[in-house]
Amino acid sequence: MKTALLIGATGFIGSHLLTELLNNNNYSEVTIIVRKNSSLTHPKLKILIGDFKTFAAMIENSPFDEIFLTLGTTKKNTPKQDEYYEIDHDYPVLAAQIAKQSGARSVFIVTAIGANVNSKLFYPRMKGEVARDIIAIDFQHTHIFEPSMITGKRPESRIIEKIFIPLFKLFNPLLAGSLTKYRGIDGKNIAKAMHNAAQQPSEKLKIYRWKEMMELL
Repeated sequence: MKTALLIGATGFIGSHLLTELLNNNNYSEVTIIVRKNSSLTHPKLKILIGDFKTFAAMIENSPFDEIFLTLGTTKKNTPKQDEYYEIDHDYPVLAAQIAKQSGARSVFIVTAIGANVNSKLFYPRMKGEVARDIIAIDFQHTHIFEPSMITGKRPESRIIEKIFIPLFKLFNPLLAGSLTKYRGIDGKNIAKAMHNAAQQPSEKLKIYRWKEMMELL
């Protein structure tokens, strides 16, 4: 049986992924880190209460087989680029480094389609740097998930997504061939794909876009 660490468990994708992991008999314990007391309860769930500044010390020397990274923020919630970068890049990379030192063999992380370290745009460049630095940690298995528009019902309302999600649903069937990677995908399906990918990891490095994620469902 395996143990897993999930960073970002209260987010849209992370909350679905947590359910998948807890319901899988292959896992004996799933550890999450939250900033305040949670009402979540499960015999296999271990909840650590801390924030981005303290979580490193909380997981140091704790053995995990796998680490799942779904942590992320938005420009609306974090308008300052340095803080945005810290949450979306620095903390996931640090968590992965600590987990690897503690024995984790596999890492699973959500970035974004178009992630590119050479991009002149902040967001795709940041996501590209996250992927680059996670790969450099050199896990036995590194799985990077690159969704385009993330659809599905979120607990919070996002105006831009209210506008674009219906458009993606309309144009999804038209995105064929090399364009399928730009199709929108439900956050719940991303979580399922991450969970299913963890059950039989084989490649050293695997990139999942729309097609590869849908094949795992």
